[in-house]
Amino acid sequence: MVHAELTVAAVVCIDNRFLVVEEFAHGKRVINQPAGHVETGETLLDAVVRETFEETAWRFTPTGLVGMYHWPHEDGRTTLRFAFCGEIGQHAPDQPLDDGIIAAHWLSAEQLSARDDLRSPLVLQSIADYNDLEALSLDRVKHIHGR
Repeated sequence: MVHAELTVAAVVCIDNRFLVVEEFAHGKRVINQPAGHVETGETLLDAVVRETFEETAWRFTPTGLVGMYHWPHEDGRTTLRFAFCGEIGQHAPDQPLDDGIIAAHWLSAEQLSARDDLRSPLVLQSIADYNDLEALSLDRVKHIHGR
């Protein structure tokens, strides 16, 4: 049986710079999009809004689905990640960031591709898809309740 971790990520671009977080993960300092696990009872959209605020203190409004990514890890885990593009609104600079988050940064795709400390291959893949593909409408993202 495959156990998949259901995650979301925000792809936010302003002036050719992407919102990313510097964080500790698995004992290393890495760079990632604002991202995290979908909690029980939470929709994908609710999760990406929450995770972005908790990790960056920016209010995020999803506008489209960049892509869906299936990533099998060498240790047997599998990540199923939904990446959403969108806009940011109000910033709450006094908001404490999530445990493990060091800081939020704005970096260009070139700066990110030159780094060797990206948390996963999903970081650059979702940025490439954001740049190269048309985002799907959020109407395509469904949350089904009950039977």
